[in-house]
Amino acid sequence: MNKDLKRILSKYMVPILFIIICGVGIAIAKPPLSYLTGELARRMARNTFLVLSLIVPILAGMGINFGIPLGAMAGQIGLVFVTDWGITGIPGILVAALVGTPIAILLGNFSGRVMNKARGREMITSMMLSYFIMGVYMLFLLYFFGSIIPFSNKKILLSQGYGIKNAIKLDVAKGLDNLLNIKVDFGLMGQKVAFEIPVFTILVIAVLCVFIVWFKKTKIGHDMRAVGQDQKVSSNAGLITDKIRIQSIVISTVLACYGQIIYLQNIGTLNTYAGQDQAALYAAASLLVGGASVSKASIPNAILGTALFHLMFIVMPQAGKALTGDAMIGEYFRTFLSYGVVTVALIMHAYERQKEMAENRVKARQKMNGQKVKLKA
Repeated sequence: MNKDLKRILSKYMVPILFIIICGVGIAIAKPPLSYLTGELARRMARNTFLVLSLIVPILAGMGINFGIPLGAMAGQIGLVFVTDWGITGIPGILVAALVGTPIAILLGNFSGRVMNKARGREMITSMMLSYFIMGVYMLFLLYFFGSIIPFSNKKILLSQGYGIKNAIKLDVAKGLDNLLNIKVDFGLMGQKVAFEIPVFTILVIAVLCVFIVWFKKTKIGHDMRAVGQDQKVSSNAGLITDKIRIQSIVISTVLACYGQIIYLQNIGTLNTYAGQDQAALYAAASLLVGGASVSKASIPNAILGTALFHLMFIVMPQAGKALTGDAMIGEYFRTFLSYGVVTVALIMHAYERQKEMAENRVKARQKMNGQKVKLKA
């Protein structure tokens, strides 16, 4: 029983820790339930799609894809074009997705090929790659858009006549969220709870969850799982491991493109040059908070982690203000935790991996000794 409890605590240490942190934060800040539930519902609808886009590469043994900002950039380029063309609502979101998809496929393919050259270091490679592509992205937006690529909407261009402004208001704002919106209003623990649920956005997220479950059962899903478990065995079995790994990154990048569009239509404005900066970090932290690792992740991990991570984001500034009178203390604390979770999870994974390798070596040695004893007999 003690061993089972120790194993459970070890496996779910990060989510348990965050539940305690969020519980303490709520007890200190005592935020109104209406504000807490409403803000959490908005953040869940806004961020869950992006977090789910990380699952497929983990299935293929690629670790956490810190290159999802490439997909986010593709989605943002689609939104810039849609804003220039003046397309609003759902049509604008669909056109932005259509424009972003081929860019995301191209970037995902490039990213996958680079990561195949850096086996065992995919996560740091994908992170560095996102910084490189960000330079190309900025070149397009600062110089090509409005000069080489014609733009008619002068409101989104810089005063020099080319280049996109730092922040632009999106015509597709709330296009998805307002399509089917349910208002919830009830009393709980003597407080009035009122918030809106963007049902259509949640349905889109549910469709992605169904797609991931279905995808895992397809041939390519089984191939990715086999490659993720052992590349040498998969290669000897006739699987083209490089191609399968690239496919996983392409799927993740395209999903990140859609996820960023969903995120930004909820926000309503586009931070043109920095909107994609935190996409990978916050999505990765959310997934790890839910109990996932860099070698195993599931849909429940993504949903639970998104809820806990963003609950901390809501509560900590208020808790910091209640304790010290300065909300920035809470901001510093949650920034520290968001980076800390990724760091601790990676260290734990490396430790578990070394421990597993050591156990495998001991088992192999015992097996060889057993075979030698039989031969002597």
